[in-house]
Amino acid sequence: MSGGAVSRSPAHTAVLRLPGGRTLLVQRRTQRANLLLALLLAAAAVMALSLGSTVVAPHDAVTALFGGGDAVTRFLIQALRGPRLLAGILTGTAFAVAGCLMQTLAHNRLATPGIIGIDNGATAFAVASVLGVGIAVAPPAMALVGAATATALAFGLAGGTGTRGYRFIVAGIAIGALFGAVTQLMLARVAIDAANQAYPWTVGTLNARSADAVWVLGAGVAVGLPAALALARTLTVMRLSDFTAQGLGVRVRACRWLSLAVAVLLTALAVAVAGPVGLVGLVGPEIARHLSAPASVPVVGAALAGALVMVLADLAGRLLLAPIEIPVGIVTAVVGGPYLLWILLRASRMTP
Repeated sequence: MSGGAVSRSPAHTAVLRLPGGRTLLVQRRTQRANLLLALLLAAAAVMALSLGSTVVAPHDAVTALFGGGDAVTRFLIQALRGPRLLAGILTGTAFAVAGCLMQTLAHNRLATPGIIGIDNGATAFAVASVLGVGIAVAPPAMALVGAATATALAFGLAGGTGTRGYRFIVAGIAIGALFGAVTQLMLARVAIDAANQAYPWTVGTLNARSADAVWVLGAGVAVGLPAALALARTLTVMRLSDFTAQGLGVRVRACRWLSLAVAVLLTALAVAVAGPVGLVGLVGPEIARHLSAPASVPVVGAALAGALVMVLADLAGRLLLAPIEIPVGIVTAVVGGPYLLWILLRASRMTP
């Protein structure tokens, strides 16, 4: 059979034969879910380009995005709405993929970067960079240092349990609260103009984001997403148990540390652009998990769902109280907060 052909397989899977004699098992349900999410994301992107204080016809918005149409529409789409849409897609992808990796490592749906304090650690260091507190380093670099610091502290307080168990989550919540307090203290001790400049990093927004930070995030996603995809098969095996994974030849420790590094990188760079919008890391993977095959680690689905949630949340924030704009972090908190409570209540009912 020629390279790239699909061979017969059970009804719910397809085997894709690759060059070199390799094969790839593809879940049909996961394929359909990813296609659905991609179509919804495309529709949401067109809506984000079209709707606002000035309404543009969808066809005209897409035409202007690729350089056509009149000068005013091109400026509106290419200089204002287009970069904002790109920032939303990239940050949503980064937060959701990081959340998917963390949830899989911890075997816990609550173990997302936003809940275990990585977001707040990155935010505190990014705000310190903006305010000029300590070493003057660019926000993306400082956010990465903050995310790594928060992760290391959570590991230390977990007392050797690693990423598994509620002790790691509780330690992360405590670390997040500590860094949140530090951020508020820094804002309270500076001039009002400086505090206003740093304010977007405390609530989460896509308005007037730095182009440099967005490009850095794009590079991070270009590295982190393929890395997460490469780790997905190994993480699927690790969902059984470390002992089983080791018996199948998986280097469990190396895979765990690499997955954690990818999650920290994506979270830090996303925070440097949009601030702490960590609930996307909870909602995105959950949407993908419900739509995809249950045995898989839905990295692609999580990326698409996270981008979709971020774009729709930002669009809702722009339109609901127009001309007043609601930060995207507040919109996601309004949606994600009740969802988090539902998860907790459902877990308590299932516990005997």
